[in-house]
Amino acid sequence: MPTHFLSIDTDSVEPEEGAPAPDRLISGAPKFRTWNVEEAEGGLYAGIWEATPGKWRIVYDEWEFCHILSGVSVVTEDGGEARTVKAGDSFVLRPGFKGSWEVLETTRKEYVIRL
Repeated sequence: MPTHFLSIDTDSVEPEEGAPAPDRLISGAPKFRTWNVEEAEGGLYAGIWEATPGKWRIVYDEWEFCHILSGVSVVTEDGGEARTVKAGDSFVLRPGFKGSWEVLETTRKEYVIRL
């Protein structure tokens, strides 16, 4: 019988490795690992993302809920204030968000993305 319960578990999925696009890199040499454990119809994704220190430009066309599991990052919206996020913090980045993401200490987050 199929289950409708899915654990967000990094042991169940091989991580995708990545990095910011070269034209978006501001500083450092950040590396990403993404464990995408759910991909549902209509462009819904959920999983865990991790990044090493560095800074890059971000542009969001999608809606994303984030919950920081570990580390420290600074998310800055163009023309807005810099927000430091750390373990326990939750937030939403809405479509149209433009700015930068700077990882000060390797950061791991849970995410839910809706395209």
